[in-house]
Amino acid sequence: MTTRAKLTAYSALATALAALCLTPLLTTKGWITHAYLVIAVVAVSGAGLRRTPFYRWTVPLGQLVALFLMLLIGFAGSAATWGGLVPGTDSVSALGRVFAHGLDDIEQYAIPAPPSAGLRLILVGSIGLIAVLVDTVAVTYRRSALAGLPLLALYSVGNGLAGDHGSWVWFGLAAAGYLVLLFAEGQDRVSRWGRVFRGTPRGTEGSGSLSLSGQRVGVLALALALLVPPFLPQWDGGLIHAGGSGGSGGPGSGTGGVSSLDPLVSMASHLTNPSNEELFTYAMDSVFADTAYLRTGSLDKFDGTAWTLSKPAVSELPSTFPQPEGLRDFKAPTVTGEFRIGNRLEEGWLPMPYPASSVSLPNRSDWRMDSLTGTVVPNRDRALKGLNYKVVALDVKPTADELRNAPPAPSRIRDQYTSVPANLPVSVAQQAAALTRNAKTPYDKAIALQNWFTGPEFEYTTAIKDSGTGSTAIEAFLRDKRGFCVHFASSMAAMARTLQIPARVAVGFMPGNAKAGNSYSVTGRMYHAWPELYFEGYGWMRFEPTKGLGVQPRYTSQVVEPTTAPAPQPTLTAQATGPVTLPTTSSSCDPKLRRMGECGDEQKAAGAQRQESWVPSWQVLVAVAVALLVVALLLTPMVWRTRLRRRRLGAGGRRRPGGDGPAELTDAQVLAAWDELIDSAWDAGIPPDESRTPRAAARRIAETAELDTEAAAAAGRLALATERVLYARSAQLSEPVAADVRTAREGLRAGAGRAVRTRAVLLPPSSAQLWWRISDVVLGARLAVRRRFARVTGAVTGPVRRAWGRLRRRGGEDDGRS
Repeated sequence: MTTRAKLTAYSALATALAALCLTPLLTTKGWITHAYLVIAVVAVSGAGLRRTPFYRWTVPLGQLVALFLMLLIGFAGSAATWGGLVPGTDSVSALGRVFAHGLDDIEQYAIPAPPSAGLRLILVGSIGLIAVLVDTVAVTYRRSALAGLPLLALYSVGNGLAGDHGSWVWFGLAAAGYLVLLFAEGQDRVSRWGRVFRGTPRGTEGSGSLSLSGQRVGVLALALALLVPPFLPQWDGGLIHAGGSGGSGGPGSGTGGVSSLDPLVSMASHLTNPSNEELFTYAMDSVFADTAYLRTGSLDKFDGTAWTLSKPAVSELPSTFPQPEGLRDFKAPTVTGEFRIGNRLEEGWLPMPYPASSVSLPNRSDWRMDSLTGTVVPNRDRALKGLNYKVVALDVKPTADELRNAPPAPSRIRDQYTSVPANLPVSVAQQAAALTRNAKTPYDKAIALQNWFTGPEFEYTTAIKDSGTGSTAIEAFLRDKRGFCVHFASSMAAMARTLQIPARVAVGFMPGNAKAGNSYSVTGRMYHAWPELYFEGYGWMRFEPTKGLGVQPRYTSQVVEPTTAPAPQPTLTAQATGPVTLPTTSSSCDPKLRRMGECGDEQKAAGAQRQESWVPSWQVLVAVAVALLVVALLLTPMVWRTRLRRRRLGAGGRRRPGGDGPAELTDAQVLAAWDELIDSAWDAGIPPDESRTPRAAARRIAETAELDTEAAAAAGRLALATERVLYARSAQLSEPVAADVRTAREGLRAGAGRAVRTRAVLLPPSSAQLWWRISDVVLGARLAVRRRFARVTGAVTGPVRRAWGRLRRRGGEDDGRS
């Protein structure tokens, strides 16, 4: 392998190793294979362009074009033609839309974020740009040391964004890739120094190696960079230090702000990759604990892209919470719960039953409150980890008849919580109207929607591609009727708004599993989302549309006929509720669910989990395969011609036909050198003329190409040597002829134009001999198959023909006798 080929491979390797630091940014890691495909395409395209006579600055331009085509194929396939393999007229616009969505996702998601198409495009495209920069600096311009700058930028950004999700392993891998790149360039420089000062033979280029001292220095520097920092004083600006307030993307920042994290969509990553690890425990001395949803927040803004939290009314955490929105009687029975957060839940909003009246925290200054939604948000990163706190919540449980006769919501509530985006498909409102055509009150309409979602038409599954909550995702969910709680909650809330029922989406956890005493355990499988609908006098009430999951509220499961009696005052007495019907996908069902016989088919449920594939889509694989095949076909003449020249003239210091050396040349070596001169002239636009003698042919080449004196003399000497081989009794040549061929080739190149030189490299006319050889091989194979087929046919039909001939002769003899 040549030095340039080594540098190309090591540059791609260094970029691939440095890119691993970006894997913690998304909840899945399958996107990294797309990035590796892009790195490979960038490296291959650069290697091919560097073999052309184009200027060096055109190489990175070609690589950028290849990168852009890969991004079009991978992320704008919907606008492509030929099965998504060829970019179409709208592919650029489609790619721009995906990129714009990715910028929006950056503002909404925390680390690790769901693997949306926009985020994957930004990550893969960024890695591709770094690959182009590293390849350009290290290979095209031979400045491998400067290639560490883009690699350092990639690592710094990735590790800074990953925060606590980062690792020193990523630094070690990135540094190892950079050192390997430096070693490759160092080998070339050391070999060049050796030839100049010590007279190392020419053929040893690229075979030298760095001294052991140099290798030891590199390994020692890497070891010190990894091992020494833990023993030094902490510094938040270090590259290996993963802390810092700005890197984790936590839920709180500043002195009173709330992050733009969209917890509803981020929850999709937890639902599609469930975990049995315990996140926190709580204790309550009431039956309320079996049915209490632990709410972390609510999302009241629906812009067509996702359900998000509008601008919160954040203030200092009060000792007593303000009265919940819409609740007329604040003197409801209270329930006290004590919560213990483990080390697995580091970031997020405070889990609490809703509505809460007060919360006791060890560091109240670390928390703020959104009085509008009743959400307690952190003011610093990792505020939840290891937290112990106490919550006092109201036990509000109206009857179905009370909600049915609730007065209309005030205009302020309706204006804020019934708005829908203009891009919401009309089919959503039409479906909601059709389902509730016989319902008279907002409550009956809400029950009709909930019963439809929990009916036999829908299927709960996490094995779907689109985990979003925008208008497109809602339309797809209502059409396919397959999804998980995020889709059920967001769709019911959107349909309720089209019916002028104030609605929002709440996120948090389902009730925990009972442990010893009044203690309950919440695991990673209990992340949940549900809609909240507003009823004047009672506030925001929970509904459960997710099929087969969660706890149905008592006021939604009662069978009560509508009444025309006046609306009574809200009742706040505790009532029993139905059992939890939570299916499990774990290998061992939770104890509470096993007692109720709700575990179901565990193996079937486990098999329904969506497993992320590390293999890219078939369109990307086919496109890459087709591109590689086309590139291979285009490069075949060039590669064949290059290998033929090396074999004729010799390479690597080994004596081959036509090569240099002190021993006497053979006839085959001289004739091989002459063939190379004829083919080189053919590539320069002078086709061979077999009717001429070698001296006449050399004279014709020199005159047609207008060779200079030195090149013409070299061609003449080679012609004389060829004639001696062809006509003399004994040639006895010892002078090397490969040097004369190279001198003549340089003269041919100097006299040709740029177009001719480019054609001579990429598509040399003499490569037609390869096609002739292939044709001869194919013809020989066809004749061999035909002969073999004839023998097999003769062996099979021969006995039949001979038997038939004997029968005919016997029949003729019988006719003669008669």
